Amino acid sequence: MKFNINREDFLHPLQLVVGAVERRHTLPILANVLLQVEGQNQLWLTGTDLEVELVANADLSGETIHDGQITVPAKKLLDIVRGFPEDSSIFFEVEENKAIIRSGRAKYSLSTLTADDYPNLEDWQVESEFEITQQDLKTLIESVQFSMAQQDVRYYLNGMSLETSEHTIRTVATDGHRLAMSINEYTQEVLPSKQVIIPRKGVMEISRLIEDSTDQVNIQLGTNHIKMQSKKFVFTSKLVDGRFPDYNRVVPKTTDKHVIVYRDVLKSAFSRAMILTNDKFKGVRLNLSSGELKITATNPEQEQAEEIVDVNYEGEDLEIGFNVAYLIDALNAIETNAVVLKLSDSNASALVHGVKTVDGNHIDDDESQYVIMPMRL
Repeated sequence: MKFNINREDFLHPLQLVVGAVERRHTLPILANVLLQVEGQNQLWLTGTDLEVELVANADLSGETIHDGQITVPAKKLLDIVRGFPEDSSIFFEVEENKAIIRSGRAKYSLSTLTADDYPNLEDWQVESEFEITQQDLKTLIESVQFSMAQQDVRYYLNGMSLETSEHTIRTVATDGHRLAMSINEYTQEVLPSKQVIIPRKGVMEISRLIEDSTDQVNIQLGTNHIKMQSKKFVFTSKLVDGRFPDYNRVVPKTTDKHVIVYRDVLKSAFSRAMILTNDKFKGVRLNLSSGELKITATNPEQEQAEEIVDVNYEGEDLEIGFNVAYLIDALNAIETNAVVLKLSDSNASALVHGVKTVDGNHIDDDESQYVIMPMRL
């Protein structure tokens, strides 16, 4: 196996696939990246941890190209390639079970493992398939991913729900204390009704891979797998085997107190108040009255923060507590200049989403919605 390649052409796909490589090294070969040269001057790179698999390709230049396949330590190869000067030429070959990497007067030798032992995700049946722009997919994911649980015993919360239905693509994530939901109105075709749970690592990898562009990405869904394919990568992940909670039961339906406020003003006030919250619970007390919202935070050292924000609200007074970090996460994900907090009483969850102003009227922008449970303070 031999090939020549430009540093930049090698580095980018290598960086893509290394994200999927097993970091805990339960099997030695999972710490390796699979390199394959198969005619047409193409180099294919694959990384996997048995849960997710990433494949990327690069164009080869030069006449010294011999087909073959081998696996080499992913992190070491990435560090070596990254360390070469920009626009340098790299020569790679396998000699006596060693990978030799040369560039200029530098030469590196890496251990290898046979490609025959490299695992791949088993074949599976595609049940539904559609295409979406990377831009729209990025919005769907980044609007909700911060609400995923991290190591919850309810394993089905450690991921993101992706749901298709006729002309709607919906993503939902929850950790049991808050819920985030984003909707994309899909007009290209009628989609079948299907819901899957993408594991947390898969969601984070997809978010890293996709770009804010109008390029299309093809998505295939099966019973136990999801596959995403673009011009630059092929990503496959196992799905979480479980039933996602019925989020429709969580979203407040009847809220009689609607508070409209500028997003940046509210976010800045919350950020300052959070400085003096309890490090563990991050609780703030909100006192709502006509025309203003008072934010209060205290900590075990008896220190106190108080912020008063002007709001668009006429109604009954209300006192309620929230984890301020959850509120800030929601405000960070909302892109409109104004937001609305929809409340009912001190024991009920709040619904937060964006608001657009059209001809002096406030119009709900509820493509992304956030439900936050109250705290007792």
